[in-house]
Amino acid sequence: MMTDPIADMLTCIRNAVRIERPHVEMPLSKVKRGLAEVLKREGYIWDWREEQEQGAPSKQLLIQLKYGPNGERVIRNIRRISKPGRRVYSQASRLRPVLNGLGISIISTSRGVISDREARQRNLGGEVLCEVW
Repeated sequence: MMTDPIADMLTCIRNAVRIERPHVEMPLSKVKRGLAEVLKREGYIWDWREEQEQGAPSKQLLIQLKYGPNGERVIRNIRRISKPGRRVYSQASRLRPVLNGLGISIISTSRGVISDREARQRNLGGEVLCEVW
């Protein structure tokens, strides 16, 4: 049986936003750390941090979710694009804005995990992990 840790992370965030949780916790990995950093830089979450609980074998990633002044959701939709069964790669010139620039794509490149805006500026292509708006 194969699992997809990135899809699990996105599902945790999607479910937590839907029930208006202030934060969500999940197992840590380098790609998840990169995704959280991009979400923070683009203003979709407040902050993230690594936590090690006593007796726990691995570190946890704690993401503090962001809501508007009246409780409206900042993350309206988060969708996995490249999946284990169907990988999606794109060149920098073929990256298109999500919802005419209202959303972002998150790309895994040779220089790390970055947003589609940064990928176009740096002229880097890679695997399109997800879209957020």
